[in-house]
Amino acid sequence: MTQLILASTSPFRRAILEKLGIPFTAVAPNTDESARDAETPESLVRRLALEKALAVADRYQDNLIIGSDQVAVIDGEILGKPGSHENALKQLQQASGKTVTFYTGLCLLNSRTGRQQCEAVPYQVVFRTLSLSQIENYLRAEQPYNCAGSFKSEALGICLFERLIGDDPNTLIGLPLIRLVRMLEAEGFQVI
Repeated sequence: MTQLILASTSPFRRAILEKLGIPFTAVAPNTDESARDAETPESLVRRLALEKALAVADRYQDNLIIGSDQVAVIDGEILGKPGSHENALKQLQQASGKTVTFYTGLCLLNSRTGRQQCEAVPYQVVFRTLSLSQIENYLRAEQPYNCAGSFKSEALGICLFERLIGDDPNTLIGLPLIRLVRMLEAEGFQVI
């Protein structure tokens, strides 16, 4: 029987995939997530999603492997995970009053056949105009330093937004389930 493998150690992606109620194994892909020169955000996340899936394919043959990666883009600049309070503060100040586009790369690799289905799924967040004290209060409350864009939309981060624009709210958190279900079905894997 084909097993489902999530090439990620992200607790956010695991929680999203658990919504489908199907068994899976999460595995660390151990890939370099650096952008290449002149790489577009869409190309970057598609490539990284594929590389993450390929990184575990040798260990998990005859499986369906899910790779995913995400970046935030403000004014043409790619933002990653802030890693610190200072960087998160800068990111949220930059996002204040603007529309930020998140690109989530999704790849489903059939390690038996080598078939790859890869996409870059966009999702937009329109930020409210935020005061420094609102940003500081938010960062102290949630400490979203390992999240692209410096927020957790599934929690208090929702207070930072004016509106959300996209097909699947799971995309913003890091795993586009609507697209993933279609990819799984194209491989003969029925979720329901």
